[in-house]
Amino acid sequence: MIRPRVPVNPLPTATVVPLITTAPASVEQHAHTGCACQHPAPTPVAASAPASPSVRLTPTGLAVAVAGGAGIVLVVGAVLVSLLLAVAITGASVAVCAVVLRSLLNSSPRR
Repeated sequence: MIRPRVPVNPLPTATVVPLITTAPASVEQHAHTGCACQHPAPTPVAASAPASPSVRLTPTGLAVAVAGGAGIVLVVGAVLVSLLLAVAITGASVAVCAVVLRSLLNSSPRR
């Protein structure tokens, strides 16, 4: 029950599916006689082509990106500061309530 079972194909087929470990573009072309398979053509790689960035920013685009990033940082900072302030105010109010309750409970036996 715990042992794994290997599935067995009762009727084996004549097709063999090869395990491809490289990219399909690196498959070489061969001339097969009587083979109907199609191999992809190799893509030529230019060795002297310089690597260029895919996105080019103009000075205006760069200024907009910097302004947008600064705006996001300011908004996130304001949200975090407001959350911290809310936690601090809540803690202070709970502390004041605790002091008032303690003084009320301590003064009740004296009456």
